[in-house]
Amino acid sequence: MTDFKTLAQVRRSHRKFTEQEIDSEDVKMILGAALMSPTSKGQRAWQFVVVEDKMDLEKLSDAKEMGGQFIKGAPLAIVVLGDPTQNDCWVEDGSIAAISMQYQAEELGLGSCWVQMRGRGLNDGTSADTVIRGILNIPDNYNVLCVIAFGHKADERKPQNEDKLKWENVHIEKW
Repeated sequence: MTDFKTLAQVRRSHRKFTEQEIDSEDVKMILGAALMSPTSKGQRAWQFVVVEDKMDLEKLSDAKEMGGQFIKGAPLAIVVLGDPTQNDCWVEDGSIAAISMQYQAEELGLGSCWVQMRGRGLNDGTSADTVIRGILNIPDNYNVLCVIAFGHKADERKPQNEDKLKWENVHIEKW
């Protein structure tokens, strides 16, 4: 197991993946990290849709105008959903689950990248939420937060440079 400081330093967004599939046990560990993530009032009200079908991955990559096209090159994507009528913290809870999956993937040596879908869409006014709901038969009461693309890394990224941390953005006690 990697210590958390190192894990946080080396986890970078990867948008290029090899064609190698992800082992089912690794997928289970990634999902387990999401299912163990903390939630408001312990509601655990998020939902996750695992997508490995190449045709569906390609459709997901076109759910918004820009920034998601690389999903079609990933062997796996996980869609993070919440029901705003059930949980007023669905965005926060889903975000915590998403980053938990990304850290678990990194610990397994896999790459990942968050693709923002909430509030995004196509130039014709169709929301990414509507597009994804149609592709994956998601009930109307659930909203899509993001899609996380996962795969074996096809590129290398340098770890975060601690000399470039923005400590000036940290305020102690008062602004």
